[in-house]
Amino acid sequence: MRPAILLLAALAAAPPAGWHRLPAVPDREGVAGAFAGVSGGALLVAGGANFPGKKPWEGGTKTWTAAAFVLDAPDGTWKPAGALPRPLGYGASATHRGGVVCAGGSDATRHHADAFRLEWKAGKLHTSPLPPLPRPVANGCAALLADTLYVVGGQEAPDALASKAVFALDLSAAEPRWVAAPELPVPRVLATAAACDGKLTVVGGCELVRDGDRVARRYLRDGYRLDAAGWKRIADLPRPAAAAPSPAPTAGAGFLVLGGDDGSQVQTAPDRHPGFARSVLRYDATADRWTAAGELPAPRVTVPCVRWGDRWVVPSGEVRPGVRSPEVWAFR
Repeated sequence: MRPAILLLAALAAAPPAGWHRLPAVPDREGVAGAFAGVSGGALLVAGGANFPGKKPWEGGTKTWTAAAFVLDAPDGTWKPAGALPRPLGYGASATHRGGVVCAGGSDATRHHADAFRLEWKAGKLHTSPLPPLPRPVANGCAALLADTLYVVGGQEAPDALASKAVFALDLSAAEPRWVAAPELPVPRVLATAAACDGKLTVVGGCELVRDGDRVARRYLRDGYRLDAAGWKRIADLPRPAAAAPSPAPTAGAGFLVLGGDDGSQVQTAPDRHPGFARSVLRYDATADRWTAAGELPAPRVTVPCVRWGDRWVVPSGEVRPGVRSPEVWAFR
């Protein structure tokens, strides 16, 4: 049996028994919306946001950070690793050839189009610029196919509706530049992206709809796969899933959606929120079918998912609205 098939079978059976904790990130509150990846063999986590004082229902203020940390080994100790160019979170990130490519994001005032590469070398964090996105993007999703990073959906500004835009950056080009890829059929924020079976797949998230003076979320179950002919709709998720760890863990012709916000608690007061969906859903691209794949020990949203050696890692993230966790969870 091929290694990819063996890994996919293990993924379907792993949660929750296959999960284990790694050392917690050195932030008492933890962060949501961080950038993360692997560089120099180490797990790198940078940026994000939290509520370091009062919670939002107590009048607290969200604070963005630029701090970066590295974990050299799964049984090691986190170390400070410098800082991002500015406090930033809720952008896109992916590991590429020994570095972490970051694109877009937001801070306390606006959304950004910046793109850059982080590398951990000889005990120091090196930041090199990449071409900026054609427009600001935060709360989107992203996946890396071969050498091309795709950034999908999101918002151009804090008060904007969701976007259909898809941008692609070929990181192997002598002079990389962003190009527009076919737009999504339905705009969305906080979707899950996967590099599945050599193609870009995007599922779930939320459409944003104006309701008088407010913007409401419409939780989505639909998903799409991009091929040479454009976006093709795949089987709907069994339930909505927004802000699940992304990019999704993949192997062969399948990927996993790790929980996410299903919208069932949208009317629940934040201080009484029970947490996000625990169920893991597996998509089989060959059969175009979703199946149940166990439960999560600690559901997290607005958090990246990183392949690190033989593990998939979910570093920190949001436990419930306004509450983060410094815990780092992983599974093989």
